[in-house]
Amino acid sequence: MDNSGAENHCTIFAINESPLDQNIIWVGTDDGNVQLTQDGGKTWTNVTANIPNLPKNTWAYFIEPSSFDKNTAYAVFTGYTSGDFKPYVYKTTDAGKTWKSIVSPDLKSFVRNIKEDYKNPNLLFLGTEGGLYVTIDGGQNWSQFKNNMPPVAVHWIALHPTEDALVMATHGRGVIIIDDISPLRQLTKEIIAKDLHFFTTKPTKMAESGAFGGYARMGEFVGENPNSMAQVVYYLKSRHTFGKMSLEIFDQNDKKIADLAPGKSKGINYVDWTYSLKPPKVAKGKTIIQAGFQGPTVLPGPYKVKITKGAKTYESTLNLIANPKSIHTADDRKVQFETAMKLFNMSEELGYLVDQIDNYKIKIDSISPKLTSTKLKKQFPVADIASKMQTLKETLVVLKGDNYVGAAEPQLREKISGLYGEVLSYTGRPTNAQLASMKVLDEKLSAAKTQMEGFKASLDKLAPAMVKAKMPELKVRSFEEFKAAEN
Repeated sequence: MDNSGAENHCTIFAINESPLDQNIIWVGTDDGNVQLTQDGGKTWTNVTANIPNLPKNTWAYFIEPSSFDKNTAYAVFTGYTSGDFKPYVYKTTDAGKTWKSIVSPDLKSFVRNIKEDYKNPNLLFLGTEGGLYVTIDGGQNWSQFKNNMPPVAVHWIALHPTEDALVMATHGRGVIIIDDISPLRQLTKEIIAKDLHFFTTKPTKMAESGAFGGYARMGEFVGENPNSMAQVVYYLKSRHTFGKMSLEIFDQNDKKIADLAPGKSKGINYVDWTYSLKPPKVAKGKTIIQAGFQGPTVLPGPYKVKITKGAKTYESTLNLIANPKSIHTADDRKVQFETAMKLFNMSEELGYLVDQIDNYKIKIDSISPKLTSTKLKKQFPVADIASKMQTLKETLVVLKGDNYVGAAEPQLREKISGLYGEVLSYTGRPTNAQLASMKVLDEKLSAAKTQMEGFKASLDKLAPAMVKAKMPELKVRSFEEFKAAEN
């Protein structure tokens, strides 16, 4: 007995109309009755007696008419008000004449609602007091959905009619949305038997935002927006614990453009990709520059996904499409990408220039103590060459200051980075002024590279004599070694 008076019997608590026939209406009451009309309410039939092993007066909490067959419906009952916390879930396929329990041992708590997927009749969602449960075989087996879903009471479930999203109203954790349930729709026993399976995903509409996004005040948003990144979605039969596992993205020329951390959990794994390249490797300096944090956004198109798991490899395709509401043409995006990549390469080339200067300085500093006489210094004028390199470096990067932008006069590194950031922040075609600025900066970079080649040629001329004098060889790492190095 409920002494609070909050639970009074004889109340219609659940009512749902068949989506296939407006004359079919199901009603459930809090004193355990299920009533059905098939003539728009003119006559009603109490079908409660046809439900097996249901304790008398157990609350008919929710009834879900099927979207595939007008004689099929699902009903859940809740007995927690009388101390009964068992799950009660039933299915009828003959308009209530007979019912079958679709409870499996996997269900651990009482149930509040059930939802049938409108695309896959075997896919059902169950809202329980202990979280969300899913079946892909019409209720023969249930599994708790744990991917970022807490074991919280789910009071209501709704399916978005066009966006493949599952929306849940919970007790204590607000509204929770699973953005894309299409992988669950594709799950079959055959897929579950595989070691690894890629799910087919919808093409990703590429977002058009600035390199670092916008700014918002704290509290302006109370929930997370839908994920705008591309997602690689796959199923693992068992958790990957030992051995190598990698996830790589390749462009249309089969060039690797991204390494992602793979999900290794048993079940469905989601791996996000920002559809951008790695940031360029830039020269070290005394100012913080944007080029060191952001890579260019790739162009729309198909991209190969490859997972290596031990000795086996698995491949799939990820499709990126431009936002259909975009004001930019495909040619605009192509020019933007090519410009960004040009500035990307310029940043790395300048970084390598500075890296060579720094490494030559280290080697020359180690030789200098051995050049004790004026004759040796004249014979091996490496210190003079190093000094000229340092003068060149001062035109390439800011060497003084405290990392604050504007604390010193910007040099070539800072100017290239600034322009690179401007181009990245806008998805459309760069302005003529930006393209002209890039040309000027490229000419200055080319001049610096030519000057550096002259210094290297001077050192190469000294190499035979230095070897003869048993001095260390003045060689620095290659451009490829510079890019591959972690620092």
